Amino acid sequence: MSGHPAGSAKEKETANVVWSGSWVAERLGVELVGDGTPEGGRELRELLGLALRRNPKRAHLLVSNVLGKHVPQKPSVVYGTGFELGRRVRELLGDAEARRAVVLGYAETATGLGHAVADGLGTAPYLHSTRRPVEGVARAGGFEESHSHATSHLLLPEDPDLLAGDRGPAGADAPLVLVDDEFSTGNTVLNTIRALHERYPRSRYVIVALVDMRSPADRGRLTDFAAEIGARVDLVAHGSGTVTLPEGVLEKGQALVAAHEPEPADSAAHEAAGSPGPRAPDAPGPRPCTRVDLRWPAGVPDGGRHGFTPAHRAILEPALPAMAARIAEALGDARRVLILGFEELMYAPLRLGTALEERTDTEVRYSTTTRSPVLAVDDPGYAIRTRLVFPAHDNPADGPGDRYAYNVAGAGFDAVVLAVDSTADTPELHAPDGLLTQLAAHTDHVLLAVVPSYVPSRPHTYVPERQEPPMLPEPLRGPAFSSYAPDEVGWLLQDLSDTELEAPTEEREEAIQSGGAHYAESLPVEYQPSDRYQELFKAALELSAARVARAVGTVTETVLAERGPRPVLVSLARAGTPVGVLMRRWARHRHGIDLPHYAVSIVRGRGIDANALRWLAAHHDPADVVFVDGWTGKGAITRELSAALAGFEGFDPEIAVLADPGGCVRTYGTREDFLIPSACLNSTVSGLISRTVLRSDLVGPEDFHGAKFYRELADTDVSGHFLDTVAAHFGEVVDAVDAEVKELLAADRAPTWEGWAAVERISEEYGIHDVNLVKPGVGETTRVLLRRVPWKILAKRGAGADLEHIRLLAEQRGVPVEEADGLPYTCVGLIHPKYTRGATGADGKAVESK
Repeated sequence: MSGHPAGSAKEKETANVVWSGSWVAERLGVELVGDGTPEGGRELRELLGLALRRNPKRAHLLVSNVLGKHVPQKPSVVYGTGFELGRRVRELLGDAEARRAVVLGYAETATGLGHAVADGLGTAPYLHSTRRPVEGVARAGGFEESHSHATSHLLLPEDPDLLAGDRGPAGADAPLVLVDDEFSTGNTVLNTIRALHERYPRSRYVIVALVDMRSPADRGRLTDFAAEIGARVDLVAHGSGTVTLPEGVLEKGQALVAAHEPEPADSAAHEAAGSPGPRAPDAPGPRPCTRVDLRWPAGVPDGGRHGFTPAHRAILEPALPAMAARIAEALGDARRVLILGFEELMYAPLRLGTALEERTDTEVRYSTTTRSPVLAVDDPGYAIRTRLVFPAHDNPADGPGDRYAYNVAGAGFDAVVLAVDSTADTPELHAPDGLLTQLAAHTDHVLLAVVPSYVPSRPHTYVPERQEPPMLPEPLRGPAFSSYAPDEVGWLLQDLSDTELEAPTEEREEAIQSGGAHYAESLPVEYQPSDRYQELFKAALELSAARVARAVGTVTETVLAERGPRPVLVSLARAGTPVGVLMRRWARHRHGIDLPHYAVSIVRGRGIDANALRWLAAHHDPADVVFVDGWTGKGAITRELSAALAGFEGFDPEIAVLADPGGCVRTYGTREDFLIPSACLNSTVSGLISRTVLRSDLVGPEDFHGAKFYRELADTDVSGHFLDTVAAHFGEVVDAVDAEVKELLAADRAPTWEGWAAVERISEEYGIHDVNLVKPGVGETTRVLLRRVPWKILAKRGAGADLEHIRLLAEQRGVPVEEADGLPYTCVGLIHPKYTRGATGADGKAVESK
């Protein structure tokens, strides 16, 4: 593999004969010397190129062609090299000692290499040092890297005993395997061993490196050091040789860097050498990136920052093919693809790359971004041909600064898949000068894959012998479950499609009101709309689509303004789901961002699905979760959610709704009570999914709540038509949305609970004495007519088109509609207060209460 990206055919031919370190060697007199044989010299040059650092401590940089940091390489080559080193360590230690070994890798360059070595060992837990402090995780050690531009390394294992030397049986300590990309002076590794040996003494250490480049003088230090600490220290390397440095090389290197690259005043605002300059102000912006939902397995860390165990490995390995398949589907017909990792996040994107290689015929390459400032020179004899410069996007502890991606610009990639952890999925990443924008200038297709940042268990709750709950399944997605596209929503539900759950409406009502059953234990028979009703739905949709689009834009912009730029939308199934899909579409239409969107079950009187919350907390920061519903009535679900979340740390109980006629929430698209067409129908406007079910014989303590997918109703499904019709109006309501959001953000939006007061008044005035049987608002009234046994409908005097479908349904069910004054809602549906089949007609039509 050459040390530069693909260019013209002539450059490819030149790269086959020109060593990617010759430019530096000729100008500075730096030489790489192999093991004394011609073959050794050639192998060393195949492994390494040379570049110049912007670093006052060391002039040259050894650029590895098999590490996957600066030079894009096949993922299988990168992973295979580390894995083979792990096999060699296993042979050195023997099976018994290898089973006790612990592997420690170095940030940022060797985090993926160290992890691959641990995989090669087979059963070794893995930890890498980090430059990212994590609140609540105690340091188990730290050290300095003398020649680095960023020196402080932290050791933050979740298990405080991970680095202890007594993992084996009595009298047998655990070997520590330390992995770095190169072993040059040996200072960093030896300083690490010395610091750890004082705290966790052991009898054996193994140092692993891609290349052993020590000078003859430094080679003797390792023997002396082992004697000093009283332990055996071995070295395993993929290649070896030495670097010869002439007198004054540091000063010459600095002068050479200065001559080719004057220090910029604000290098994060543009792309540096080897890349185009900033985009012209009137140039069209880049296409938005495509977010790929990896469905990273719950509970598996994003890497080794806090430790990665064999148990984690056993979960990750079988999940890789499916994650690669999702990436492959999003890539389409791209033939040359770069998987780009992020600083310390090297292993996860590397393994996604190896899985993609195995699954497709696509030409896959892998590299990662870095903190290291390196001069870029567009010459076949130089290892760093191009450089992208962009702002740090993970709120680093040492403050903002530039970050880099090398040999990506001009490399001819059809697509780039950027993999970051959720901590780094920030506004800076998506900013006009951010990495995603930089990448979009150099490839046709940018995909973003976010791995959830692992949050260690809090020390005071850590119980080593506790039994972890079983792994929860991944969300259900269309077309296997629901008629929505797979990226529109992930259903945190279990599929009960093959279970008989429907009961006649009259039987359900009698059982519910008698206390014999809960409404969530069965399903009503799906209402089959007449031709007249379907025409009414279509007319209502055409009439209200722009109004709905405006409310969608308003609530989405309010959420983005107040809950951060990357909220995780979690709809309350099922009425909230079409709204969540529309909010996601608005965010993409207006801002070019793909928001994660899930649907969960909440049941009045039973609370929210706790297992769904556990899944969300494992995959996202709970603080980013925004719960979404269609509308408020009297605020029962708002109160239910607030009470249900009291036992779950980090989730905000506030709901964002499209319409809040009840005055129950702060975040809404409108407080008018108007017809939202998705309320007119049941499953056929909600992805063909039923209302959720919670019944003890079907839903166990470790299960998601259930729901059915009515595939047989596909011919009457209008879910996509509803979404497309509303979304078609997004462009025309942007100005109105902007004005409305500006006004809302400055207004007092505190809930008034006006609706609750009205419901209590109506309940007493009509002799019902049960607020659960009073359903205010157009949406709730529609539900009464479709699912329950209605008694009567109260309609605001003079209400017009918003109630046409209500009047039709009431006519079909023989329900009287009474006009009333002083209603805060357009209409209110009243469920029969003393329902038995003897109190109504045999056909279930309501009659006057006796």
